[in-house]
Formats: sequence, C-alpha cells, structure tokens
Amino acid sequence: MTNTVLVGAQWGDEGKGKITDLIASDYDYVVRYQGGNNAGHTVIHGDTKLALHLMPSGVMYSHCTPVIGNGVVVDPGVLVKEMAMLETEGVDCSRLKISCDAHVIMPYHKDLDGACEKRLGANKIGTTKRGIGPCYQDKVSRKGIRFQDLRDEKIFRLKLQAVLLEVNPVLERVYGLHTYTVDEICDEYLPYARILGKYVCETAHLLNEARQAGKSILFEGAQGTLLDIDHGTYPFVTSSSCCAGGAATGSGVGPKAIDRVLGIQKAYITRVGSGPFPTEQRHEEEGGTPEESAAGTILCEVGHEYGVTTGRRRRCGWFDAVIGRYAVEVNSLTDVALTKLDVLSAFDTIKVCVAYDCDGVRYDYFPMQQSVLFHAQPVYEELPGWKGVDITGCRSFDELPENAQRYVKRLEELTGARISIVAVGPDRDQTIMRSWYRDDA
Repeated sequence: MTNTVLVGAQWGDEGKGKITDLIASDYDYVVRYQGGNNAGHTVIHGDTKLALHLMPSGVMYSHCTPVIGNGVVVDPGVLVKEMAMLETEGVDCSRLKISCDAHVIMPYHKDLDGACEKRLGANKIGTTKRGIGPCYQDKVSRKGIRFQDLRDEKIFRLKLQAVLLEVNPVLERVYGLHTYTVDEICDEYLPYARILGKYVCETAHLLNEARQAGKSILFEGAQGTLLDIDHGTYPFVTSSSCCAGGAATGSGVGPKAIDRVLGIQKAYITRVGSGPFPTEQRHEEEGGTPEESAAGTILCEVGHEYGVTTGRRRRCGWFDAVIGRYAVEVNSLTDVALTKLDVLSAFDTIKVCVAYDCDGVRYDYFPMQQSVLFHAQPVYEELPGWKGVDITGCRSFDELPENAQRYVKRLEELTGARISIVAVGPDRDQTIMRSWYRDDA
C-alpha cells in the first residue's frame, strides 16, 4: 500500500485541509506529525465545514485511525474542546491515538509566547501566541512535559515543580506576569489527563505494525515549507519541522516507508506574520503601488484569505516559482496539488515570479541568506488570464479555458513537479484529479 506525506509547499495556508479531506478516505491511518493548534484545516462533514486545529483529518472517516504523533505539541484543553465539537457534529473520536511522547503545552508557555512577542515590538515574529514555540523550546532543552508524564500524577508533580523553579522567576521578574503553583496547574490539567488518557499509546510502534501489516498511512503536515525551523525564512518561522523529512521524525516511521510526497501550492501565494515576501502585493498604506494594492485586495477578498485559526488577514502575492522549485527539492515532491485556481479568474493578466534580482545579481534558486532575500526583487513573467470565465464547474483538465491550462503547465515547467490535482473551488467536488491515483507512486 502507498504511504504518502502531504506537505505545504509555501508559507502555509495552501489549502492542505481540503486536499487532506479529499484523499484521506484512501488511507487506513492519518498522522499529524508536527505543529500544534497554531494551524487549522477546514474539512467537510455533510453540508457543514469544520475547522480542525489538532485532530487529524482522518477522524472524518469511520475506517480510518487518526494519530497525533510524537512531533506534535498539544494543548489538552484545546483538544478536549475540539473533540467535544466533533462529537456534537456526529463525528466519532473514539479511534484517536495520541503519542505518549507528544509534548504538552502548559499555561506558562502561552504566557511566555505572548510576552516575548510584545517585547520584540516591531521585530516580532508574528506567532499565534498559543505557546507553540516555548513548548518546543522546553522539549529541546529536555525539560518538557509529555503525555506519559501527564498520566502519572506523581511524576507530573515532580516535573512541574522542577520546571516552575525556572519558569516562575522569568514570568515575574522579566515580564511582570502571574506565577504558577503545582497545585494550580494540576487542578486544570489532571482532569484533561483523565479524559485523554485512554487515547494515549506508543504510536510509533502502532504505525510500524500497521505498515508491516500492509496498511496505508497519510502523514498530514501543518504550516508550510518556508515556515520550517531549518529550511524556512528563519527567524520568521514556526518551531517544528514542516518539511517532508519531519514526517519520519515526528511519527517514528522511517523515511524508506514513504512512497509519495504531495506538495500543496496555491495558484498564487500568501503568508501571515512577519518576514520577507518577494512577490507580495502590498496595500498602499503599507507602501505598495496602486497596481499592487489592487491585485493584493482582489487576491485577499476573492480568495477569502483570512486565517482559520486566528482570523488574521493574509499577505497576498503572485505565484513564486523560485519558492516552488525550492519546495520540490527540499521535500522531494513527487506530486503537487494546485489550489484556488478559480481565484485567478478575476485577472486579465497573471504574473509569475521566475527569478529574483538583488543588486543586479539574478537568483534562479531560493537564497537562504537574509541579506539577499530581504532585498530580492521578483523577475516576472506575464501570462494571459481567463478573466470572467467561471471554472468552478470544471471537472476535467480539458474543460478548463486554454489559458488556465497553459498556466498550470507553465507552473509545472518552472517548478519541475507534476501537478496531479487542481482545485477550482472550495468544495470537495470542485477538484480535477488530473493524474493522482492511489498506487501511482
């Protein structure tokens, strides 16, 4: 059976939820392998759209086992609420498995996240302030609390006591914030342990046994390639491994078990938070030209570019093939799903960035040096659009307008990866399965 990694190939928000929801039914296990509730996926249940922040999309299918892997950081309160929401909607969460090694987001992580962003001021990263970074920081410094600790009250209290000896002085003396007692946190978190404890297990062993039994696994990534802690636009990144390689470390399944890597790209590009964005179409109040402002506004409003988790307006820009090529390389993409092609129906002419120019030097590859990337100017190629043509009813590639077909084929040429899936609207059926087959590895 085919095992697939699904990964964001830009700065996140590429429409991974729709594509995961579309193909998850083909798999026996769906594994979330990194990130936390700083990400959100929109899935369809009947006629209802549901926003998932921690629960793997496989929960929507009765034959599928949803797994939260060891690479995820979990706010147990958020997970409990999400499960209650799903149960209210008639979605059975009883199949959920949570890694005993997944780290737990604590109240002080959220306090530190918000306080640090505030102190950075104009240099802020643009985090969701949900404690993700500080939790990963504790994990790396080997003082984090994991789900297996949460299940044993004695160990939980001992570890909390040790951590609070370090955390409380920082909260009080550096940030002037409320400090915590062991009892205070236990009163909140031990009830979560009683609710979630039955779902906790050794998920790496579970997944490897499933693989050996011929079961298929979909590894569901959050955020995107350019937010990866190692390979993204550092320091304006998240704190986990968003690239395809993170699927192995974040689940405990070895890389040789992965057969396909499906990258999700928008037909344009967006990002939230701070950091470089060469093709951004800025609004006039942000220093953009009237032409840029008009394009950015259309992309934002027609594409409904507001965050699932935060509601923040996303920064919008033209498709960046330099980033596309980089994502193909760093993830070893075998396939691409191109989303929101219908949004471009609003334009007469569509721009695609094919290279960067920095002080007269052309970059056909993605430069990781900040001094270059912050000053990179996009080199555009202009393609004819299909303005006014409604493509949301197209169900085969041949039904698309000729210029839309040319656009898709040109992106394939520029990025070096086949576009196997094309989304022409937000609904599950508004999708062209161009060359995606379950066992076509």
